[in-house]
Amino acid sequence: MAYVNEVLDMVVKRNPAETEFHQAAKEVLESLEPVIKRHPEYIKSGILERIVEPERQIIFRVPWLDDAGNVRVNRGFRVQFNSALGPYKGGLRFHPSVYLGIIKFLGFEQVFKNALTGTPIGGGKGGSDFDPKGKSDNEVMKFCQSFITELYRHIGADTDVPAGDIGVGAREVGFMFGQYKRITNSFEGVFTGKGLVYGGSLARKEATGYGLVYLMDELVKASGKSFEGSSVVVSGSGNVAIYATEKVEQLGGKVVAMSDSNGYIYHSDGIDLKTVQRLKEVERKRIKEYVNIHPSAEYHEGCDRIWEVPCDIALPCATQNELDGKAAKLLADNGCYAVGEGANMPLTPEAVDVFLSRGVLFAPGKAANAGGVATSALEMSQNSMRYSWTFEEVDAKLKQIMVNIYKNASAAAKEYGHEGNMVVGANIAGFKRVAEAMMAQGLI
Repeated sequence: MAYVNEVLDMVVKRNPAETEFHQAAKEVLESLEPVIKRHPEYIKSGILERIVEPERQIIFRVPWLDDAGNVRVNRGFRVQFNSALGPYKGGLRFHPSVYLGIIKFLGFEQVFKNALTGTPIGGGKGGSDFDPKGKSDNEVMKFCQSFITELYRHIGADTDVPAGDIGVGAREVGFMFGQYKRITNSFEGVFTGKGLVYGGSLARKEATGYGLVYLMDELVKASGKSFEGSSVVVSGSGNVAIYATEKVEQLGGKVVAMSDSNGYIYHSDGIDLKTVQRLKEVERKRIKEYVNIHPSAEYHEGCDRIWEVPCDIALPCATQNELDGKAAKLLADNGCYAVGEGANMPLTPEAVDVFLSRGVLFAPGKAANAGGVATSALEMSQNSMRYSWTFEEVDAKLKQIMVNIYKNASAAAKEYGHEGNMVVGANIAGFKRVAEAMMAQGLI
């Protein structure tokens, strides 16, 4: 469609060298062609031109002192992408790879992911090229305090509510929340992913992994299959991977492989999750240490080789573009019938094409990994009420949200002539909710 191509050309021209953002925009906009044809008012109102342009982009200097007394300087980002549905909502990522293009890609995806949850939140993302690995608690605290000393003026419970992401866990959120409270003299729900003792939500750390499996369970059941007795490969060994593995086990599946940035472990008897949790969450060791505890398991260098392991279901939960077309063909050839994105855009466009053309059930990240932000929205609700729900209450609400995401995305795909295509369905369902809000609010 000429109009969509014009908007995509504009995105590339305005945002040179931001390849991840280009990729995300192309994947979403091309799937919206049937919607645009049916709703020419979106063209007249410039909805696509507006939706690919962030409402606000904030870039700032973050100076801090290391333990040796040296001045260090990093760069901070917050991209407030779209507030049509509510306050900006999205995580902060601290990693050396962070630059504006990464944050834009994540923020753009967040807009549609958040819309799919059905909760009143907009989309945004932020972070820094700061690397918390190898830093002392004191150094991390000093960085986080400096970061928030600038960012505090741009966020708030009804404006922009950050959360964690790669490199930002409970420790970092605590330091940032404390500095925000100190500067503003206000105790409010400005962050999610907080500690339970100061406003956090039960089931938050489990939410993304659990939500991924809840949605995949709906997808595979619709095709007459089940997690029961299935062999599953989960890339990564962080929060999402660990709790996706836990939920797979609860549903009767067996996770046989997990990974970190160095390599992967294969355990035909099934991964011992308690060992992985101890290594990664307590001892902060590499995944290769697993084989010292379980000699019957195998360790292989090269995390990308995890896709060589035959499985029924694959759940990439590590990072963007970790599964390419070659790996997708190998998975399909080895009998994999379902793939769900636990990370943000872990499949390359070529990999997605392989799975769709081969009839492999596929759930994109903006639908499949929406459980984390859905539970963050639930945390915001609890903070507003000054009240806490039980784990079971939050988990039940999370499951219902994920079931609804599956139903709404499936219905949208069918309505617009792409039945069974969850990529198109998720993009359309999320987009329509945002577009209708933008239309109702005028030219903003």
